[in-house]
Amino acid sequence: MNPDQAAEFLAVSKRTLMDSYKRWGVPHIKVGKHVRFPTDAVAKWVDGKLPPVRGS
Repeated sequence: MNPDQAAEFLAVSKRTLMDSYKRWGVPHIKVGKHVRFPTDAVAKWVDGKLPPVRGS
């Protein structure tokens, strides 16, 4: 994903994502001066950050 797509996926602004992705530990790849966010890796990262859902 490019930064715009990743920001939308994570429900944050592009600026917030770009200012914080390293600190948050968001999986990323540098391609020259560009940053890309692997879709599967980001989805797994999000799943690991969400608290478990309690059964009723």
